[in-house]
Amino acid sequence: MKLSDFDFDLPDHLIATRPARPRSSARLLVAEGDRITDDRVFDLPRWLRPGDRLVLNDTKVIPARLSGTRRREGETGQSEARIEVTLLDITADGAWRAMIKPLKKLREGEVVRFAAGLEAVLEAKNDGQGLLRFNLEGAAFDEALNQVGAMPLPPYIASRRKADAQDKEDYQTVFARNAGAVAAPTASLHFDQELLDALAMQGVSFTHVTLHVGAGTFLPVKVEDVTSHKMHAEWGEVGETAAAEIVATKAAGGRVIPIGTTALRLIESAARGGEIAPWRGETDIFIYPGFAFQITDALMTNFHLPQSTLMMLVSALMGQERIKQIYAHAVAQEYRFFSYGDASLLIPGTTGNQGEDK
Repeated sequence: MKLSDFDFDLPDHLIATRPARPRSSARLLVAEGDRITDDRVFDLPRWLRPGDRLVLNDTKVIPARLSGTRRREGETGQSEARIEVTLLDITADGAWRAMIKPLKKLREGEVVRFAAGLEAVLEAKNDGQGLLRFNLEGAAFDEALNQVGAMPLPPYIASRRKADAQDKEDYQTVFARNAGAVAAPTASLHFDQELLDALAMQGVSFTHVTLHVGAGTFLPVKVEDVTSHKMHAEWGEVGETAAAEIVATKAAGGRVIPIGTTALRLIESAARGGEIAPWRGETDIFIYPGFAFQITDALMTNFHLPQSTLMMLVSALMGQERIKQIYAHAVAQEYRFFSYGDASLLIPGTTGNQGEDK
């Protein structure tokens, strides 16, 4: 299985740098079996039925991008360097792994000072990343971070414009509650309260799980044989209530539909034994064609980068040739791509095995 099998041509102007407003007005490509329908996210109730269960990732994105300064005394006096920090994840003892630019201008033991009284000491350097320990903890840290931090927009947006105050609302789901992600579960950004209420009135149920999306989600695949790719790990949890709800839905004949690849990866991680069970920990599950789905009946997701692990995931669900057709249609119809782009609802055919090319 070659990396080039998951490539496609994407015109630059189809990369979205702002979301649709209102959220649910984004376009929705529905691929059901061998059919493709062009619709809108607010019409999602047309495609769901009573007894279906949507699995929502309730992770909350932190404003993880910080700009500070390092001061140093030298023979010629005091020097100062601008230091850019992107927080990645927190360790068990409360330090933060972070990408630091330029890392070479910061020595272990030196302090980076930010605004709002926030500062951090570099404790170590490992694998091109730094380990930072902040002077504030708990609510005081959260308050300072919210004041001085910027949302960690994906590279393909950040290269076109800087994050601003609007992104603190746009790059957060309406049901976010467990802080810890440095990237949003972007398919969920399309949901507003009005759409959630309409689905609930229709008899669609919701289950909340948590997967803290890491910056590794944007790492490129660098091996030609994709089966040898090593996935990044992300922390997640499927609680007892969530597992029981999903089991009950499956038993009643309802469909389990994760909203986004993060929710899908988490529930499939929790179901490696064949049936979902409460689960907590780090998952580095890698889903590519040939994967045997245990729980997922359909998937709502945005349109993904060429040659990415997420392209491999949707190809596993729908089949490689089918995904090529879907993406060719999306490009031809000028759907907006990536994190702030439009959405797709992928419903595998009822004939044949899920994920096989037909």
